[in-house]
Amino acid sequence: MTTPMVETQTKPKTSKMIVEDMNPDTGTSKLWGLAAEFSTPAEIMEAAKKVRAAGFRWWDCHTPFPVHGLDFAMGVKYTILPILVFFGGITGASIGLILQVFTNSLELNIWAIVPVVGYQFEVSGKPLLSLPAFIPVIFELTMLLSAGTTVMGMFLLNKLPCFYHPVLKSTEMKRLTDDRFYLVIESRDPKFVKPRTEELLESLKPDKIIELEA
Repeated sequence: MTTPMVETQTKPKTSKMIVEDMNPDTGTSKLWGLAAEFSTPAEIMEAAKKVRAAGFRWWDCHTPFPVHGLDFAMGVKYTILPILVFFGGITGASIGLILQVFTNSLELNIWAIVPVVGYQFEVSGKPLLSLPAFIPVIFELTMLLSAGTTVMGMFLLNKLPCFYHPVLKSTEMKRLTDDRFYLVIESRDPKFVKPRTEELLESLKPDKIIELEA
């Protein structure tokens, strides 16, 4: 008596797929964040307060025009730019004063590759140290370095120029510069869990929720 042959099939071994920068909630590396669309400034103002209260850190609001009080609702801290501008102005005033004192008043030789010497004579009959006569140059250099610090500080603190941004890539957010208001939560936020974040955004009663790709 022969026993029937039973054909057995072995399951192929599945290889582990490694995806870099994978979002643990979506299983894809393309999700950059979620955006909620609103129609009025009052709606996005209330939404910003609730998202801030929920403890999110990496999120932002995008509006077609400045909304008064939105920065306070978001909990945006004051920038250090005024401090930088102040020290830029102090530096300009100091340079203007030292430059004029050196060129008009001092008999001092400074070696800077070539000898640098002051004029060593009174210009236009002014006294050696004439602060009223120095004011125009001091003022101009103070304004120059203050303005330069403002522009450069703004670019650096805002990480500009920015040649690409996922928000601008989305075709569903074309009305961003027209008449719609958007609240965007980034997927890199420590509290970002896609289902829970979607639930939070839906509780804000937006017009729609948009997935943003990186």
